[in-house]
Formats: sequence, C-alpha cells, structure tokens
Amino acid sequence: MFSSFIPFLIAFWLVRSVKQVLFWIYLWQLKQYHRGRFLAHFKTENGKKLMLQPMQVLKTALLVVFLASSIFYPFAYLVFLPLIVFLAYFLESMLYFKSIFSKRLKSPKLTKKTGFLLGASFVAQVVFAILIIGFIPDLSWIAFALLAFDVLLPVIISGVVILFQPLADRFRLNLQKRAKEKIESLNNKLTIIGITGSYAKTSTKEYLATILSEKFKVLTTKEHQNTEVGIPQAILDELGPEHDIFIAEMGAYDKGTIKRISDFLKPEIGIVTGVNSQHLALFGSMDNLLSAEGGRELLQSLPTDGLLVVNGENDFCQDLYSKADVRKFSYKLDDKVIKNLDVKKNFASFSIDNTQFKVDVLGRHNVLNLLGAILVARELGMSIGEIAKASEKITAKNSSFKILRNNMGMNVIDSTYSANPDGVIADLDYLKIYPGKKVIVMPSLIELGKTAKEVHYSIGAKIAQICQLAIITNSDHYEDIKNGAIAKGMKEESILLIGDANLIFGKVKTFCKEDDTILLEGRINESIISRIKKGV
Repeated sequence: MFSSFIPFLIAFWLVRSVKQVLFWIYLWQLKQYHRGRFLAHFKTENGKKLMLQPMQVLKTALLVVFLASSIFYPFAYLVFLPLIVFLAYFLESMLYFKSIFSKRLKSPKLTKKTGFLLGASFVAQVVFAILIIGFIPDLSWIAFALLAFDVLLPVIISGVVILFQPLADRFRLNLQKRAKEKIESLNNKLTIIGITGSYAKTSTKEYLATILSEKFKVLTTKEHQNTEVGIPQAILDELGPEHDIFIAEMGAYDKGTIKRISDFLKPEIGIVTGVNSQHLALFGSMDNLLSAEGGRELLQSLPTDGLLVVNGENDFCQDLYSKADVRKFSYKLDDKVIKNLDVKKNFASFSIDNTQFKVDVLGRHNVLNLLGAILVARELGMSIGEIAKASEKITAKNSSFKILRNNMGMNVIDSTYSANPDGVIADLDYLKIYPGKKVIVMPSLIELGKTAKEVHYSIGAKIAQICQLAIITNSDHYEDIKNGAIAKGMKEESILLIGDANLIFGKVKTFCKEDDTILLEGRINESIISRIKKGV
C-alpha cells in the first residue's frame, strides 16, 4: 500500500543525512581530530545546544513513541508516525537546500582525510538504506530504522573518525619519515627554525619570514599547517635545495607533540612566543602544557650549538630560559634594546642601535612579536639596516589583527582569528588608543581548565577599564566576566549577554556613532562579524 512512499522517504532522509555528515566531519576537522578538543566542545553552551536542539529531542521522543505505539496504538504506529517522520525529513531537506543557496552550509575543508571520511560515511548511509529496504518490508519499521540512524549519526560519524585513526597514524608517520629523509638529502646550508607557544606564533612567524626574505630564500608553513601532518606535508610539497631557511609554526594539544615534530624536523633555532593556560583543559595539567606548548620539548630537541629565543615578558618563558643550557636570549620591550617606542593606531615607530623603524604593526603586543623576529634576524647575520628596510614590507596582513571602517563610519577591529587570555588583554590595551566610545563583542574563552573562572574575571576587570559597553555572546563564564567588570566600576547594564546577531547589531547601532570603535574578539559567529563589519 505504501511501497511507492518509501523511495521518497529514503531520498529525503539521505539528503538530510548528507548535511549532518558534512557538519560533524566539519566539527571534527575544526577540532583537529583531537578527541579531547571535540569532547570539550560539548561542555560549552554551543555544544550543549547542539545536543539538545529541538529537532534532535523531538526525534528521540519519536523513537520512544514508535515503540510504545506499536504495542498500545497500532493504527498511529502504522500511519501517523511514518508520516511525521516523512514531513520532518522533507522540511530538513528544504532547509538544507536553502543553506546551500544562502552559503551558510558548514562543511569541512576538502583534504585527503576528509575525503576518505566523507566517502566512508556516505557509503555507510547508502548501504544502510539498501539493507533496510531489502530486509524490512514494513514502512513503519523502515521509518523507525531511519530515525534511529539519524539520532545516532553523531556517534556513527565519530566512530568512523576513531576507526580511521590507526590508518591516519600510519599516514602521519610515513609523511614524517619521508620529510626527515628529504631534509637530510638537502645540502647543509638549510637553517630550520621551530616556533611554539600558546599565542603569537603566527604573527612572529610572518614577521620573521618577511624580514629574512630580504636576504635569504625562505619557506614557511602556511595557515593551519602547524600540525604533525601539515608540517611534513609542507616539506614534501615545497621545500627545495634553493631554500636557505625553513620556519615551522608548531602547534600542540598533547604532551609529546612538539617532541614528535622536532624528531623529524631537527630545528636549530627554537622560539617560544608566550605561554598561558589557554589549552590547559586539553593537556590535563600545567606541567604537560609546559612540556609541549611551553617549549621544554623544543629546547630538548635543539643541538648543543642551537639557539633558544623566548619572550622575556612572559614568566613561563623566563623560567624556561633560566634552565636552558644552550645559547639563548630573551626579548622584551625595554629601553636596553628598543628606544623611543611610540605605538599609534596604524603603525609603531622605535629605534634600535640608532636605526629608526616605522612599521605597519598594530598594538604593543605585535611590536613585541616583531622585536623577537628582529633579534633572530640579527643572529642570522642581517645588519640592523637590512632589517629596518625589510620591516617596511610588513603589513597588517602579516598578523591576524585587522582594522576597517564600516558603512556607519565606525572603526571595527577584527581579532576573531583566535583568542587567548593574553591576546584579549593586549587587544584591549590597543583599543585604548582610539577616541570615542569603545565596545567589545566576544564569546567566553574555551579549554582553560581550572583557571577559567580567574581568567574570565580578569578579562572582565580589564574590560571595565577600557570599554563603555561589553557584549558577551555565550553564557559560559559570562557571570565571571560580569563580576570582574562590576568590581572595577562598570555598570551591570553595560555588560550584556546577547547571542543573536540582529540584537547585537541593533544594540551597537543605537549605542555607537561615527568614529566610535568596536572590538570583535575571538571565535564569534560569522553572522555577527558580518553585520558589524558591514554596518548594515
């Protein structure tokens, strides 16, 4: 009777499932396939909403109703519930097509790994559909099976990712082995620099590469190439005998990661840009974090004639520096090296050894990162004059910190690439330069472990000193930020919890006028960023 109905039900189920497969693999990729990062996401407000979204709860309830109605209300079991499932999948399929046309679909960046995972997941869907059609003649139980698969899809996708991990590990080890062999096959002129830390790695890498490129042939890892797979891939794809210097940004979320990278990379210079508790929840302890992200493993990998370079304004870096038994130096913005420092909105000027610098970097913290790069370039034989000339080629594009003016004439500081405790404080310090009203829009920070309450309270206190309005976009640690701000004199009505892009834009639009400044900080929803940056 209902046999002609089944293909349509299956088709809409497949369409809806494709959307979910894309999203869950996107989330795993976003968390760099790290189980700790993936699971930590579900402790956040957004993660909880994801698991408790109304449609997911409704489908789980429908499964229970299916089983109950098959016993107590067989007519509803046979007719009405399959119809409800069909309508749900039809609606979700239409919403999926709408998200494609509006370009709001969240999908993973296509790589060999995501290609394999997507293929395996899609094959599993098709095989499942074929099996239930072949072995389940009853429409109601077909609908039940599809619904059960749907509800369990996050677990199924995660299972595919985890089962694939041994293959991924073999692929990673093979890449590293080949990368090591390639490095060894090149001539001995190649200098390898490894950069790690909790923050400022990318900016320091870009500044250093720009300066060194004035005199040397330089290769660097690109954006998101700071992993155990990305770094050897960069070596195999791009490193050649023409290169003098290879600069590798080295990220880590586990103890031992930097050691494994260093084992095949063999860096001669190690730079530690700054350490804080940003990823403490993932490492499990501060000792584990300091081992990897804190630079101990990088230090241990340096040769006896190697060089360690650390941020002299960071206590953890200074502790590492004091224990290092290799050639070393630390950098900080004091008048022993850098003089006449003047940080403006769009540039910074200073002098080193009576040589004047005027560089397109934004904020004191980026001057500090630049200083580290300058001193490393000097160690590699560049004169201060060559470095000053090369520094003129540095632009704001070399960092994740951007400034623009929206259609309403407001200054918008875009610091949404990532966020960490020191970065938020540094961005707020930079915000002080601007006249007029100052607004910050930010989510709470993640993966801070047991330090989260204290860190967010400190951020709130800093906000109160700089801003007239703060909008926090999620409830995680909102109370801690608010309490810190109120303790420093900010009015409670000036620190708001708003997640909706339209409401946030409406509040900013009524509060600010031309020449006022909005700081967008951290991983904010793209719709919020777009509305404020456009000013419409």
